[in-house]
Amino acid sequence: MTNPPAAETRWLNDEEQSIWRAYHHAWTLLEDHLDRQLQRDAGMPHIYYGLLVLLSDAPRRRMRMTDLAQNAKITRSRLSHAVSRLEKKGWVRRENSPEDRRGQLAVLTDEGFEVLKESAPGHVETVRAAIFDRLTPEQARSLGEICRVMAEGLQPEGADLPWLR
Repeated sequence: MTNPPAAETRWLNDEEQSIWRAYHHAWTLLEDHLDRQLQRDAGMPHIYYGLLVLLSDAPRRRMRMTDLAQNAKITRSRLSHAVSRLEKKGWVRRENSPEDRRGQLAVLTDEGFEVLKESAPGHVETVRAAIFDRLTPEQARSLGEICRVMAEGLQPEGADLPWLR
């Protein structure tokens, strides 16, 4: 996608600029808040927690590395680094894929599953306090709908996204 010439730029009006800045500010604060809570209580960043959750939800707690990268929305390189760190902690291990000799699986270990079970209550409480306790049920539903619409627009069919390469 190319940028339009400056004369054609559809600049944000004052209200849109205010909404954009509020969204960006809230997202940055939320991500930092969740990351600090997980670092303090579980010794891991938010991205690692998300990987453990994805693996815990997968059949037999294992997933192809390429699928894990796609689901986590991170590059394969970043995933490989994260999995290496999780392997050092004993929370994840890699296995060769039985279907494809070149493919690898990330497997959530029993120790990793226990860490996830121990850290989940604090994480859920942090999410609840930061989002759902502050919004009405209607606002929460609207937030979910807005996020789904944004996500659909940001990953259209056939999009060239880093985690799909």
